[in-house]
Amino acid sequence: MKKNKDEATLRRETGIRQLATSLAVFGAIVAIAPGAKAQTAFTLPAPPFEVPGLPSPSGTWTATVGVGGEYRPDYPGSKNWMLSPMPIFSIRRAGTVQEFRGPRDSASIALIDFGDLRAGPAFKYVKERKSSDHSELNGLADVKAAFEVGGFVEYYPVDWLRLRSELRQGLGGHKGTVADLSSDFIVPLIDRITISAGPRFTWKSTKAVAPYFDVDPVQSVASGLPVFDAKGGPYSVGVGTQVSYRINPQWEVHAYVEYEKLFGDAADSPIVKLRGASNQTTIGLGASYSFDFKIR
Repeated sequence: MKKNKDEATLRRETGIRQLATSLAVFGAIVAIAPGAKAQTAFTLPAPPFEVPGLPSPSGTWTATVGVGGEYRPDYPGSKNWMLSPMPIFSIRRAGTVQEFRGPRDSASIALIDFGDLRAGPAFKYVKERKSSDHSELNGLADVKAAFEVGGFVEYYPVDWLRLRSELRQGLGGHKGTVADLSSDFIVPLIDRITISAGPRFTWKSTKAVAPYFDVDPVQSVASGLPVFDAKGGPYSVGVGTQVSYRINPQWEVHAYVEYEKLFGDAADSPIVKLRGASNQTTIGLGASYSFDFKIR
């Protein structure tokens, strides 16, 4: 037990040092960003074919890229935290209104954009879970990294409210289906500063839940945990809030807190009930840069 506590303490102390380094880098980005000039647009060749029924990709687009650091649970259901990098990526038609981006949003491309209604493909990366990295998981199976591919739809019934849904299919570490629903109330506080907050809900199929929360008979003997057969269904509910600061038309920085409560079989798994926590909190900082490019 003492060894487990020491390992947890070491992970927390390492995470704090890494977070301090990220804050320093984040501060440096904020300090130099106001002097940054818009990047010159570049041109890509026309695609070899177009998909019937979808708008032509030809024209000018605005890409937003960036990186953030998240202090979050080590793995789904963990009671310990670690610092993880988080990429930021989205593409929209140039000239359309700069869209709100929530911290839980997957990387996405708004192929359909009517201003108050946007839709297109969405992608998310889920990092691997190695049991050897966490004493709480000794005797359990590793879970490989997964890529979730699907689409999103978001709608603004009014300017200050965004409704977003995502449906993604897992490839790799899990092969299940994930649905995310969220809403955000968006309030401009003063010039360039925006605060947002709203509820979240996630549903996952059995194939998306089982790899992370199952305990089979062999693993039960090796880990000391009771056998558990995790099924899919409602996975979590939560709430998130974010503060964004737009330095100039190209640069934006933001800070956020996201909380989710696991329930269903994810919360009932002995991995969570006996060695983890159903309350999951993420704290993040990020910076993004927007630029234009053209497709012939």
